[in-house]
Amino acid sequence: MKKRINWRVLIISLIIVYAVTFIGGLFTSGSVNSSWYQQIKPSITPPNFVFPIVWNVLFFLIAISLYLSWINAKSKKEKISITRVFGINLFLNVCWSVLFFGLKSPSLAFFELILFWISIIFMIKVTLRINETAGYLIIPYLLWVSFAGILNYLSAF
Repeated sequence: MKKRINWRVLIISLIIVYAVTFIGGLFTSGSVNSSWYQQIKPSITPPNFVFPIVWNVLFFLIAISLYLSWINAKSKKEKISITRVFGINLFLNVCWSVLFFGLKSPSLAFFELILFWISIIFMIKVTLRINETAGYLIIPYLLWVSFAGILNYLSAF
């Protein structure tokens, strides 16, 4: 039997995740072409146009993972775990943008990124227990943030 799409939960998932994109973008968009960023940007950094494409795909995958986790959660305890792990991760996602681009502190952002990265591991762990597909959808996010961590490290130290 095929499950019907719960449009309300799907739309809420998309709104929550893309609200984070919007907030992070407030700190990022004006800085990527700044002389400050151009001076610290590592040579292996992809062209600027790559980042919004990749992040939009990743945020879409995160929203779908949130949706699949939520609709497949079998208990209130699982829903609380989902809320916590996604909430913490999305908060840390915004914090990184604030620290790196807003405060222009790549070193502080790098140390925050370690917590951010760990939160993605927890997202995968929690979502895999509830819905395997939801967990697998987070893996590209982990890989991209790992690469971003390398870029962050190279720009900070």
